[in-house]
Amino acid sequence: MYQAVIRQRPFIQCDVFSSVATKGNGLAVVNHADDLGAEQMQSFAAWTNLAETTFILKPDDPTADYRLRIFTPSHEMPFAGHPTLGSCKSWQHWGGKPLRAGVIVQQCEVGLIEIHVDGHRNAFIAPPTQIETLPFECLMAVVSRLGISKTQIIKAAILNNGPVWNALELIDAEAVLAVEASGSKDPDMGFIGIFGRDTSKDTVDYEVRMLEPGTGMTEDPITGSLNAALAKWLFSQERLKTSLTIAQGQKIGRQGRVYIDLLDAEKGEIKIGGEVQILIEGHVLI
Repeated sequence: MYQAVIRQRPFIQCDVFSSVATKGNGLAVVNHADDLGAEQMQSFAAWTNLAETTFILKPDDPTADYRLRIFTPSHEMPFAGHPTLGSCKSWQHWGGKPLRAGVIVQQCEVGLIEIHVDGHRNAFIAPPTQIETLPFECLMAVVSRLGISKTQIIKAAILNNGPVWNALELIDAEAVLAVEASGSKDPDMGFIGIFGRDTSKDTVDYEVRMLEPGTGMTEDPITGSLNAALAKWLFSQERLKTSLTIAQGQKIGRQGRVYIDLLDAEKGEIKIGGEVQILIEGHVLI
């Protein structure tokens, strides 16, 4: 089996979706990864032990600025939100220049993702999302697992934008924060997204949490791809008119903010934005 030559590669560890360093979602980014195989990437992602580790490669598509592969400690992801914004900011930091002014195009497994450069805050265009009814037996399994009263649920759906989400809208943010997540592994549960309207703050519209009983992780700090799917779901119900500000991570001591903007109502184009801070920069031997 072909093995890449072990050498120094540019490396960044950044914090995504927060204006406060270490209060967002951490991401490891490796540049110049074209000669690395999937097994090597997966091994390194397991070593970093972060929610995701990404690898930047030259694009196959001539309209893309770079190609991205995204790994959790256990598997490769077709798309994820905080890795998209963190990798884009890292690519810019390393001197990357887009083919089109103001727009960076990322190639990943789900296709081409447009990232709009907007001052200090970049925003990706939410990918297409399949929306289906969450089967009653699945809903009851989630309710039982999380100890949620059925009277607290407003709506439920399966959302698929690369990752697949069992999404539940609860009556308010207080109900969302009251849910106690379990870190015990349950592979049949999949990814669970819960959210509820926050009427206590003028600056935040919804509280969001992403629970991962399928992986054994208790909770993801801030999840761009889940927020993108929820934005598409709200838009399909004509409940996204202009912009929303999302809070996520409060339950586990983070201060995440995700900024959702309806870019084009006719096309259903929605921007998902957030701040990125580079905390560690250097080289990694891989």
